[in-house]
Amino acid sequence: MEKTKGVKEVFILKMNQGELKPIQDYVIIEQPLEIRIRHRGRLSQIAITMRTPGFDIDLASGFLFTEGIVTDISDVLEYQVIDDNVIEVLLKDRVNLPDGLLHRNTFMSSSCGICGKTSLDMIKTNTQYLPWASKFTVSQSIIVSLRDQLDDMQNLFSITGGNHAVALFDLEANLLHVAEDVGRHNAMDKLVGNRLKSGNLPLNKTICLLSGRASFELIQKAMMAGIGCIVAVGAPSSLAIKLAEECGMTLIGFLKSEGGNVYCGKERVNI
Repeated sequence: MEKTKGVKEVFILKMNQGELKPIQDYVIIEQPLEIRIRHRGRLSQIAITMRTPGFDIDLASGFLFTEGIVTDISDVLEYQVIDDNVIEVLLKDRVNLPDGLLHRNTFMSSSCGICGKTSLDMIKTNTQYLPWASKFTVSQSIIVSLRDQLDDMQNLFSITGGNHAVALFDLEANLLHVAEDVGRHNAMDKLVGNRLKSGNLPLNKTICLLSGRASFELIQKAMMAGIGCIVAVGAPSSLAIKLAEECGMTLIGFLKSEGGNVYCGKERVNI
């Protein structure tokens, strides 16, 4: 089944009160995915990312979009799954590749969403969907209700305890989509890629929930999709706050059932 594709069965020794007991357990799978593009007759390796297998076309689509390589799903002619760990994306000739794209170091670990970029300008990717365009407001009760939904949404986490989740909600706290991966940036790319493929961008009237901390690369990727409100269970970094402020995003951290910390964009929060 797709939802358990990224899980591996292992046998371990359970330490408990001075005893070692052999038991069956499950761990999250971490494997490399190579993303290639074929453009105007030229084949180029764009990235190798350590990810949890499953929804790899979503991941490749979201990565190409949040990196500014494609601007719409119509830029893609075809996806080819070469093997379990290689995806080749055929782009239309009209696509103009960003400067420096083919010269970047292309390895990313599961914890790094910006590895290999050659300048700060490349890291701070421009977006066609600035969150400033999202003028909605949302009540505190809606925001805190998202935390209570999180455990039920994390199928892989409930089995392994070893992955991140990114969930998208409408303004009434209805779940639109959830993505899981060993890498938090991969989970975001899987979510954005799913919305890109289904023609649902920009995401300017949505709330995005992160199962962990709010890092810079997650804010950057959410910014590319026009997400106006990010809510995280963990803490944001200083650079994440700075970018969220600059692009007009509401950023909330340390979400609990009784509330959370609003770091910027308080105009969207109704008490």
